[in-house]
Amino acid sequence: HVQLVESGGGSVKAGGSLRISCAYSEYSSSYCLAWFRQAEGKEREGLAAIDSDGRTAVADSVKGRFTISNADAKNTLYLEMNSLKPEDTAMYYCAATLGSRVVGAWSFEPYTYDYWGQGTQVTVS
Repeated sequence: HVQLVESGGGSVKAGGSLRISCAYSEYSSSYCLAWFRQAEGKEREGLAAIDSDGRTAVADSVKGRFTISNADAKNTLYLEMNSLKPEDTAMYYCAATLGSRVVGAWSFEPYTYDYWGQGTQVTVS
């Protein structure tokens, strides 16, 4: 059973930056990790993904502002968020799925992920 624990959320002013983290248990050499968010009353939205070879995909909605990275040695996934806007306010989740797949459009679909963290709240005012 894969465990994912997010941290680092909080309140930030518009235009500011925040880095959130996701500690995960090591379970396979082949995987895909991703960040999603869900604002109140909206569907879960895929933001960025990274596969076990380090390839990344970032959604157009946040491209240029959000960066995903994975510190393998620390078993920690990061999402660096810059130029934050009030519309970025949401619960942010990390997710994981096993297997050797190259990131792509599928990476932004919530149903493709088997494991989820509990989320960390980001509020931009």
